[in-house]
Amino acid sequence: MSTFFAKANEVERKWYVIDATGLALGRLATEAARILRGKHKPTFTPNVDTGDHVIIINADQVVLTGNKLDQKLYRHHSGYPGGLKEVPYRKIMQTFPERAVEHAVKGMLPHNKLGAQMYTKLKVYRGAEHPHQAQQPETWTVQ
Repeated sequence: MSTFFAKANEVERKWYVIDATGLALGRLATEAARILRGKHKPTFTPNVDTGDHVIIINADQVVLTGNKLDQKLYRHHSGYPGGLKEVPYRKIMQTFPERAVEHAVKGMLPHNKLGAQMYTKLKVYRGAEHPHQAQQPETWTVQ
């Protein structure tokens, strides 16, 4: 019996909704990255995007454990000398909680073109409403 390899045009994609209320940021991000990669499917193939679409709602209610809210920093660089910017996660969670979740999930995906393609299937929303009802998303529960 030969090994099964998924082909990009044969992949069936579903839509899943994850409610982030009360979930730890890292645990939420690992589960979302797992679905985006397609590792929850028996047809997972590492070099093909076999993942599904993920909608994360209530991103403003995600939890950071310990003192991470004050001690963890979001760093990015402009590319110019002295262009390092550091923002504490407390400020990010107050202003743009969607970015904190997106950043955590993006860091858990492959850092190549395939990972960038997987990242486009992630949708994050601050509140409980999302505009993707037409796709009939299923609810995904995180343990």
